[in-house]
Amino acid sequence: MSTTQTKVRTPRIDNGAVLVPGAVDAIQALARSVMSAGAPPELLELAHLRASQVNGCSVCVNLSWQNAGKQGGPDERLFMVSAWRDAGNFSDGERAVLALTEAMTRMADRTDPVPDEIWAEAGRHYDHRTLAAVVLWVALTNLFNRVNVTLRQVPGPANW
Repeated sequence: MSTTQTKVRTPRIDNGAVLVPGAVDAIQALARSVMSAGAPPELLELAHLRASQVNGCSVCVNLSWQNAGKQGGPDERLFMVSAWRDAGNFSDGERAVLALTEAMTRMADRTDPVPDEIWAEAGRHYDHRTLAAVVLWVALTNLFNRVNVTLRQVPGPANW
């Protein structure tokens, strides 16, 4: 097999979270709580997509597109999330959340995983309640990403 070809992977466990009693209910309860905290859903979706791109979670990247479709079609900006630093179609607040998302997702990449400058910039645009929702949403997204990638889940109908 050449270096440009990849082997199609099959799931290791078909939705491992279902095998642990109460896990899915607890995760879904946390997700509902975060979504009801008042943070703009579009902001949470941008954070979810970016963390999922960084982690290589095809299930969650696909889910972002499905969610956009349910809301009347994909936001054209979703095409640019991976290049958010250079794209001119994100607000300063969205950029701050995307930077926070990357810092939280790539914690092992630097000695100060979430620098004060990143936190302060996000705080210039959002109140503590919104920031708390974003932090929990990114953490939850990283949970989904790590489970899906480790168990080799494939995109398709949501299994959570």
